[in-house]
Amino acid sequence: MRRGLIFDIRRYSVHDGPGIRTTVFFKGCPLSCWWCHNPESQGRTPFIHYERDRCLRCGSCVAACANGALTMTPSGVVVDVERCRVDGACVLACPAQARETVGSSYTVTELLREIERDQLFHDQSRGGVTFSGGEPLLQWAFLLDTLRGCGERGIHRTVDTTGFAAPRILLQVADETDLFLYDIKTMNAELHRRTTGVPLAPILANLERLLARGARVRVRLPLIPGVSDSFDHIDKAGDFLAERGGVEAVHLLPFHRAARSKHDRFGLPWRLTKDGELPKERIQEMSRRLEGRGLHVTIGG
Repeated sequence: MRRGLIFDIRRYSVHDGPGIRTTVFFKGCPLSCWWCHNPESQGRTPFIHYERDRCLRCGSCVAACANGALTMTPSGVVVDVERCRVDGACVLACPAQARETVGSSYTVTELLREIERDQLFHDQSRGGVTFSGGEPLLQWAFLLDTLRGCGERGIHRTVDTTGFAAPRILLQVADETDLFLYDIKTMNAELHRRTTGVPLAPILANLERLLARGARVRVRLPLIPGVSDSFDHIDKAGDFLAERGGVEAVHLLPFHRAARSKHDRFGLPWRLTKDGELPKERIQEMSRRLEGRGLHVTIGG
């Protein structure tokens, strides 16, 4: 049976599609966005995160590691990455919860069991499950099996995606998906490649494929300072979406500084040169420009 790598499951979510939802976060992403709100999701393998400030220096984790990968030092625990097997024994042994496994393996059956725990709330609120990430299309075969299992159980299925995938994979997934949340990071091709690491053209082409197929799509436009907070970006995105037609809604996602604290927590560089939050008046003007093109717009998730 196929297995997938999941780094979080959040219950009672109300910002990832209609109703109350279970949001499943897949680990691994082909993009490396400078402002990523889940930077721990980008790598394709699990790892153990160590919160040095929480550590009691008790040595429980060192004793629990059968691989001899941990050493206690005056400044805290040091890991030998060549010996670490990410088996989680040190996490379970830590009394202060200073160690955390980021990325856990699930079978389709195990993941469906987790999703079904919330089905009463799904049914009462017309909600369902949302597959997010990372990028769920990176684990497309596991995703497809899970989508089919949800469909057999009558659970509404949303896929939150960057759209960066082979067209054949995207269209297979579309056959098993009720709603797409589709990100457009910026309409500036050069900026897109520089700040995400991948080209823009395949993402726009895949969006066109979904719309031509009649898929339900809500487009998300994150408003990132210095990247996608210009009226030029909004106008180009609005023209592109209006000309194709079929977009159910456009969500403007205002930038929040919370992403920076996550980068700090995981020891990752913060590459945005600007990170101030946009004035509400500017966001409202962006909304008006999109609405003037006949698009239905909401601010926020």
